[in-house]
Amino acid sequence: MAASTRPTQNYVFIVLGVSGVGKSSIASSLAERLDAQFIEADDYHSCENRKAMEQGIPLDDKMRLPWLLSLCRAAEAARDGGHVVMACSALKRQYRDLFRTHIERVQFVYLHAGRDVVARRIAERSGHFMPPSLLDTQIAALEPPTSDEGVITIDVSAPRSAIENEVEESARRILCQSLS
Repeated sequence: MAASTRPTQNYVFIVLGVSGVGKSSIASSLAERLDAQFIEADDYHSCENRKAMEQGIPLDDKMRLPWLLSLCRAAEAARDGGHVVMACSALKRQYRDLFRTHIERVQFVYLHAGRDVVARRIAERSGHFMPPSLLDTQIAALEPPTSDEGVITIDVSAPRSAIENEVEESARRILCQSLS
């Protein structure tokens, strides 16, 4: 699947990081602030992937590939209607590279914090299929973005409103630069 050949100035912002950093809440806030469509990547997991995670089984690359490709299709289709903001772990560079190959005008926003901060957040939430026991496997699998990836990096140890403002300001800078 190649990137769309239809010209559009619309961006896809992918908010990434390990479980518990606030991807969904920060991405949802950014989507609202940009009047963009929001995509929750967790909604695209197969029943098999969800069941594995609920049982504490980490997903491997083979399990993730169909999920990642479906996210590429969803983001490109949604981008025709405006900017898109997606919450997705995108833990490995190869996953981010896959998105870069299949999605035109993609920008990553990497949310990170110390393990204790993230573990506390996971313990405080309810109703999520991802058990706290998988945090360490996500941290082990994480390949933090490097400077050559052009990723916006945000420490999420600050209060949520400050994080939301910083993410929005960074996204708006990207959008303004694209118009120049």
